[in-house]
Amino acid sequence: MADQSSTNQDICLAMLRDSDRDRYLACLLSPEDKRGALAALYAFNAELARIRDLVHEPLPGEVRMQYWRDLLEGTAHGSTEANPVAAALLAAIEAHRLPRKTLSDMIDARIFDLYDDPMESRGALEGYAGETASALIQLASLILSPEEAARSAEAAGHAGVAQAIAGLLLLMPLHRHRGQIYIPLEILAATGLDRDTFLAGEDKARISAAIEAFAGLGRDHLAKARKVAIPQAVFPAFLPASLAAPVLSKAQKLGAGLFDRSAQQPQWRRQIGMTVALMRKKI
Repeated sequence: MADQSSTNQDICLAMLRDSDRDRYLACLLSPEDKRGALAALYAFNAELARIRDLVHEPLPGEVRMQYWRDLLEGTAHGSTEANPVAAALLAAIEAHRLPRKTLSDMIDARIFDLYDDPMESRGALEGYAGETASALIQLASLILSPEEAARSAEAAGHAGVAQAIAGLLLLMPLHRHRGQIYIPLEILAATGLDRDTFLAGEDKARISAAIEAFAGLGRDHLAKARKVAIPQAVFPAFLPASLAAPVLSKAQKLGAGLFDRSAQQPQWRRQIGMTVALMRKKI
């Protein structure tokens, strides 16, 4: 059984290498005895994140989401062992007493991704980020050190919002192509835009102002996260968030140019950035 559990974790790690290279590296930079559980948690997150890419209509996506909800509620159909990520996730939940409700809330928040409804407000965006990126940092912290995890909750909340906004900025060209928009409508309204004029992409000056404000919100949250001392034992949970700052800064400079140019750093620079963050214990 232990061998099978280890095999499932190895499969999760291999999946991350292909689907989420930054969290894959975060696993490698974490204590060896925690890597398997972290890989399972991150692979679960990657599975949720890619559902919109796999379906053409919301309903099949909701069915996939329901599979994970049933798994957490203990009502999954068929053998869990047939799905290595599911089996590894359940093992991680059991070994580290991860709260199933937090994982279920993560699934519920991701339902938003399946539709093209706009993000109404900053509060809605922060709630979405809190139940996805921030929750992921907190769950990873519980795996790394349950004793220290509570002390990092405030930092996780702010770092998660910053990380989520950076991720949404990187995905903005894809989201625009789909007709999705994650910049809150109140930010668009403040710059004289609405959903349709932003997606049309013609008013470069106002679009640049909206993107700058959106990235600025991320930078505000990152600044707040940096003011909170993060216990050393749980710092590896924050490593992916350490990559947010350069993305947010570049997005502010690119503005509407973000539709055509990526704010992503090259892989080698991201690897160096995470390694330096770990050494300095600063995101």
